Amino acid sequence: MPSSLDPILRPTSVAVIGASRQPNTIGWQIVDNLLRYGFQGAVYPINPKAEFIHSIPAFPSVAAVGRPIDLAVITVPKEHVLAVVQECVAAGVRGLVVISAGFKEVGGAGIARERELCEALAGTGIRLVGPNCMGVMNTADEVRMNATFAPVMPPPGPVAFMSQSGAMGLSILDYAAAYGIGFSSFVSAGNKADVSGNDLLEYWETDPSTTTVLMYLENFGNPARFVDLARRISRTKPICVVKSGRTGAGQRAAASHTGALGSTELATEAVIAQSGVIRAQTVEELFDFAMAFSNQPLPQGNRVAIVTNAGGPGIIIADACEANGLNVTPLDPATEAKLRTRLPEEASVRNPVDMIASARPESYEFALDCVLSDPNVDAAFAAFVPPLGIQTRDVAEAIVRVNARHPEKPMLAVLMGREGLPAGLEQLHDASVPGFIFPESAARALSAMWRYRERQQDPDGVARTFIVDDAAVTAILDRVMAHGGGKVPEPDALRILEAYGIPVTPWQFVPDDGNAEKLAAGAANAAAALGFPVALKIVDPAITHKTDVGGVALGLTDRLGVKEAAQTMAARASQSAPKADAAPDHAIPAPLDPASPRSLDPSIPHPVSGLLVQAMAPAGRETIIGLTRVPRIGAMAMFGLGGVYVEVLRDVQFRLVPLLDIDARRMIKDVRMSPLLDGVRGEPPRDRAALEEMLLRVSQLAVRHPRIVEMDINPLFALADGAVAVDARFQVEAAE
Repeated sequence: MPSSLDPILRPTSVAVIGASRQPNTIGWQIVDNLLRYGFQGAVYPINPKAEFIHSIPAFPSVAAVGRPIDLAVITVPKEHVLAVVQECVAAGVRGLVVISAGFKEVGGAGIARERELCEALAGTGIRLVGPNCMGVMNTADEVRMNATFAPVMPPPGPVAFMSQSGAMGLSILDYAAAYGIGFSSFVSAGNKADVSGNDLLEYWETDPSTTTVLMYLENFGNPARFVDLARRISRTKPICVVKSGRTGAGQRAAASHTGALGSTELATEAVIAQSGVIRAQTVEELFDFAMAFSNQPLPQGNRVAIVTNAGGPGIIIADACEANGLNVTPLDPATEAKLRTRLPEEASVRNPVDMIASARPESYEFALDCVLSDPNVDAAFAAFVPPLGIQTRDVAEAIVRVNARHPEKPMLAVLMGREGLPAGLEQLHDASVPGFIFPESAARALSAMWRYRERQQDPDGVARTFIVDDAAVTAILDRVMAHGGGKVPEPDALRILEAYGIPVTPWQFVPDDGNAEKLAAGAANAAAALGFPVALKIVDPAITHKTDVGGVALGLTDRLGVKEAAQTMAARASQSAPKADAAPDHAIPAPLDPASPRSLDPSIPHPVSGLLVQAMAPAGRETIIGLTRVPRIGAMAMFGLGGVYVEVLRDVQFRLVPLLDIDARRMIKDVRMSPLLDGVRGEPPRDRAALEEMLLRVSQLAVRHPRIVEMDINPLFALADGAVAVDARFQVEAAE
């Protein structure tokens, strides 16, 4: 099926607008690359001052060509780009690549310049890559297009690559050419004014020449679409991503645990985890992954064998495997016995197999054949340190022969030392065996393959919808917004949970009308109605963390205890209350409670806005579920363990909403302390299914009520049967 990107990635004719006769200019280099690498279509240099460029006819304008043009590559100064684009539209050009810089990336007038560019193309159906990019490539035999100003072109292969950075793109192409990593196509996306990473993912999904996708990203243009596309595509084609900008500061002060924890980097990790893509920490690691994915079959399990001629590398690989979720498995006794028949007495036939420094190429061939034939082994590493008298090339050829005999199991070579990998690289690459200099790189690459295999085995997620009371939630949010937005009163926060089917411990709110004795008596009456023991909590818009000011009393067993706790709490809150001139900007509306008709206006001096009396929750494991909206990412749900210590432990997982059931399941599984939910030291296992449902209900709440910008359910007690919320916090703003 034809794609709107075909004129850019599979053109039959290319015009280079701004082509130059001067070597070492971008306009010259692009024409040179198109000719040197054998572009299979027509090339039209556009330069009003030249008759010939690179010995082929030049034209003063695209209109003067007089023939159909699929792709125009524009290299003119930024001030002339708009006029050139308008000429291309008039001439019927079908695709554009704007190399020129000076647009959104420089701010100010550049933003307006880019907007005008997009407006000129609106409604034309013409797609644009860039501006501020280095061009595009396609290595297919029927295309052979290098429409970039890079001095090198990687060999043909199954890897598609998108780089948002032009400078990184140059380095990437150098690296790919040096290590023989084959590309199907390459796109430097630049500012992504039109064609985005998501568009390219959709294109590469059906591209038969592409089996692996690599991406260097600086931002997600549309994270929700990225998750949807990548989740689907990564089922059949691995997607490996390097995402820069890991250390950005938070964009706004957070009013909840979830907001404080929801940094852009954590949100990025969440998007990547949710989409099923594999994140590399560096560009070098990205290419390590590419070598493995594009050359070897996926492992059927995580059991690995190591064959080496030195103990040190074997130990390093074994440690790296264990650190990356791979199991250095015991070999079958029959395999060990077979190895012993031909290896020296000093050799170790246990995994890792150390053949000692005297091992020759035929030793490698024999030992690797043995371990790959072992039913306990899913993949193997061949590690070689060049000793005197043994050529790396010969060992590489032995590795290649074994790899050909075991096509169903992946094998990775680690050729160490200055004369290691370079000496055997050609043989390995010709036979599609990935070669590495460092053991850790090989272990990370195989681990990425195993994680991807596990991801393929996971079931597809499904969306769930719950019957809830959205009208009640809307009424509460309307009332809060009528007072300027901000924090939802805590009784109303609990009502929101109840409206969404999230169990809450029984509670009553006792408003403060300035009479301390009446407040204490009201709390005692509420406690008696609920039944002892109870918990007592301060309700005050100025207090975010109640425990910091002694605003929580637990396990109160009689009326007298409740009265005394209420009086103590009021006194502490009075000492901790902010001064009138430090009051919040917005009045906090009173909760929807007939017993509390007046607004809890923080400008009115009062020590406590009220007291919340709750039945004590049943014993359970403290968890937290939350929501925050991260700039440029979107609404993120959070799950973690730790209760009041969550910001210290930071053992949390985020995912973009709406959640599928598989997202909720993974969020719970991926927190480090998740095993605690299975029961320890005689505790019963906790109800993971109930926690998953709570997460899905919060996801639905976030989607249907975008005015909720932050929320916590903390603690949410995970029980042996079900879950119950004790406290909730909501922050409300006008929806954008």
